[in-house]
Amino acid sequence: MSDMSHLSVVDGAFLHLESPEMPMHVGSLALFDPPPADQGPWIERVKAHVASRMHLAPVFTRKLALMPFDLANPVWIHDDDVDLDYHVRHLVLPQPGTMAQMEALAARLHSSLLDRSRPLWEFYVIEGLADGRLGFYSKVHHSAVDGQAAVAIANSVFDLTPEPRRVKPPRARRTNRYQLGVAELVSAALSNQVQQLVQVGRLLPPLARAAVSSARAAWAQRGQAAKGAPGRRFKLAPATPFNTAVTNQRAFAGVSLPLGEVKAIGKAHGASVNDMVLWLCSTALRGYLAEGRELPDKTLVAGVPISLRAEGDTSSNNQVSGTVIDLATQEKDPLQRLAAIKACTQAMKAQMGTFGDLIPKDFPSIGSPWLLGGLASLYGRSGLADRLRVANVTISNVPGPQVPLYLAGAQMTAMYPLSIVVHGVALNITVQSYRGQLCFGLIACRRALPDVNELADQMQRAMVALQALPLPQTDAAPAPAPAAAPATAPTRRKPTLKVVKATKAPPPAPAASRSRRSKTAA
Repeated sequence: MSDMSHLSVVDGAFLHLESPEMPMHVGSLALFDPPPADQGPWIERVKAHVASRMHLAPVFTRKLALMPFDLANPVWIHDDDVDLDYHVRHLVLPQPGTMAQMEALAARLHSSLLDRSRPLWEFYVIEGLADGRLGFYSKVHHSAVDGQAAVAIANSVFDLTPEPRRVKPPRARRTNRYQLGVAELVSAALSNQVQQLVQVGRLLPPLARAAVSSARAAWAQRGQAAKGAPGRRFKLAPATPFNTAVTNQRAFAGVSLPLGEVKAIGKAHGASVNDMVLWLCSTALRGYLAEGRELPDKTLVAGVPISLRAEGDTSSNNQVSGTVIDLATQEKDPLQRLAAIKACTQAMKAQMGTFGDLIPKDFPSIGSPWLLGGLASLYGRSGLADRLRVANVTISNVPGPQVPLYLAGAQMTAMYPLSIVVHGVALNITVQSYRGQLCFGLIACRRALPDVNELADQMQRAMVALQALPLPQTDAAPAPAPAAAPATAPTRRKPTLKVVKATKAPPPAPAASRSRRSKTAA
């Protein structure tokens, strides 16, 4: 019993919503400079390295135990026999070894389900890039981690120096081959449900008071909506190629943009990094859809995850909520587009300030395996995904380390996230900051977006448009302008994006020369 850990209703939802068309794992494609050749094959060093670190994060050594008759969410139990040769694998790209091939391979790996009879993670060492760099693709089931927890797992595997740090060996465990019985599992499930009911019951009164207060405020602002008051009332998102039921095939592209310059320009306009990420995505999506794909007259809507995790909490579970943000893609003027996004995010922050602390981290889950699985299947097969459009795209920004990271002696140059696409929202853009760069990972259903690489090109053009924004007029002496934008958009062969305030270490390499891309399809 002591080795059991209950999945929350949010953790369990990622299991029950999963299908062959909707894998519910998150991952990343990291690129590394090769380590010294005299240190032996990197795959063997990585395998030995991971073996020495598995005890630092619970996700590596725990697996699922199902509840009888799926009465409630499964529980995590310790796995005493992890097969490292299964979880850490070695692949080689065919010639000529392009970045487009690397991205296509990552898309294909990301489209396959994890084996639920084992711990829910896999690592792949990928060799064969023509420039000598090494790829490291990883995936972990979202039932085990959210974005912030994934960063904590990365911190347990990666090092800050080429020489791996010493870690304390795991404490000796008494091997327990005892099989949990039906009665024990049911008893544990019911006890957990009672605890959740008590927690929710305590939160209902303050939630009700907050809801009444919010409703009164919304009613008071109703007459101001026509005057351009910030915020958004619920409405369906417009139709786009992204709003469709998804298949089990994926397309992926990664692109790096300079974090320092994005932050500096955003500060000049009174915008946060999150605001600027949303603006870059909005501008790229507007450019992509305007090229013969029918840009909607109404604004595109982004589904944005919101972390509920307390500062310093590194537990391996999901503590996340979500909201929707208008991307103002109908605004032709880039400054008006930015102003609209800022107004919407500020209104969202005010809402979260009212409700954020009251959102329960867990709920009773009796019957949720049946209910959620059935609803997900119905949504995908009924055609509702094409008509009931809550959002057009999912956009997530995960802060990351700004210092070089190392794995088994090799230095990381970039890390591109791969997240989840679902029925109705066939495009996910996740951003991971690393070492002065914003690393955008664009993952999509291949049928909906076979040319996701073209959207990655639009991300680079959006950066050029950002560089060209006029600075706000102030009474004080003007601040020095950021690096001037090139006269033309970056070529597909050599993107001309420059990092402001670069560190002593060289900036991470861009995802690839876009001229040499083929369509990235799995």
